[in-house]
Amino acid sequence: MEMIILLSELHGIHEQASVGFLTLMESLRYCKVGAFLKSPKFPIWILGSETHLSVFFAKAHPVPRPFEVLGKDGGAELLRFMSAVSTGTFTLLSTGSLGAQEMALVAPESPSEQARRVFQTFDPEDNGFIPDTLLEDVMKALDLVSEPEYVNLMKSKLDPEGLGIVLLGPFLLEFFPDQDSGIPDSFPVYHYNGLKQSNHNEKVMYVEGTALVLGFEDPMVRTDDTPIKRCLQTKWPYIELLWTTDRSPSLN
Repeated sequence: MEMIILLSELHGIHEQASVGFLTLMESLRYCKVGAFLKSPKFPIWILGSETHLSVFFAKAHPVPRPFEVLGKDGGAELLRFMSAVSTGTFTLLSTGSLGAQEMALVAPESPSEQARRVFQTFDPEDNGFIPDTLLEDVMKALDLVSEPEYVNLMKSKLDPEGLGIVLLGPFLLEFFPDQDSGIPDSFPVYHYNGLKQSNHNEKVMYVEGTALVLGFEDPMVRTDDTPIKRCLQTKWPYIELLWTTDRSPSLN
C-alpha cells in the first residue's frame, strides 16, 4: 500500500496585529511568538498560561474607574473585551489618543531589535551565541557588508580569544551601537483575569502596577520570579514589575 505524506510549512501572521499575544509557553521553549504579535498596533496583549487567557495592557494615564469591575463571567467578559477592541469601542483607548509613551511600547521593531531577532533565528536554543561559521549568514540576512575578507575581520574582532563563537551582545554593539528602542524606563500597567477564584476576595477587577524596563539584568532591582513576569520577559527580557497589591496577579 502506497502512503502519501503531505507536509505543510506553517507561517505566522503577515502584518502587525491590533491586539498582541504573549505566552508563558515561550519562556518554557515550547513555542516562539513572532514580532507582529509581540508589538501590536495597540498596547494590549492577551497572555496565555498553560490553562487560561488573561489580558495585560499599558496606558500612560490612569484607567477610568468604571473599568474597575468588569463582570462575574470571566470567559464571556473576555470575549466582550476582545470584541470591543476589534470594533474600536473599547473605552480604554477611546478616552484619549495614544501618546508617545504608549506608541513606544508597540512601535515596529528598531534595526537593533530586528538584528536581535535575526541573530536568534540562527540560535534556536537561545544560547546567546552562534558558531562563527554562521556569522556570514547573519550578516547577509541583515543586509550588512558580507564580503569574506570583512567577515573574517569581524570574526577576529568579535571572537578575540578564538573560541569559535560570536556572542549576541558584542555583535549588537558592533553593528548597532547607541540604538535606543524608545521604550520608556517605566510605565503604568494593568492586568485583568476574569476568573473569580483568581482575584483577591473573588472580586473580578484589574490589578494595577508599574513596569520597569532595564537594558540589562540588575540584581539590585530584581522583584520576583512569577509566571506573569516570565511571560512578559518574552517581549521585555529585563522587565521588573511593582504591583499595588500584596500579591502578583495570576495567569491561571
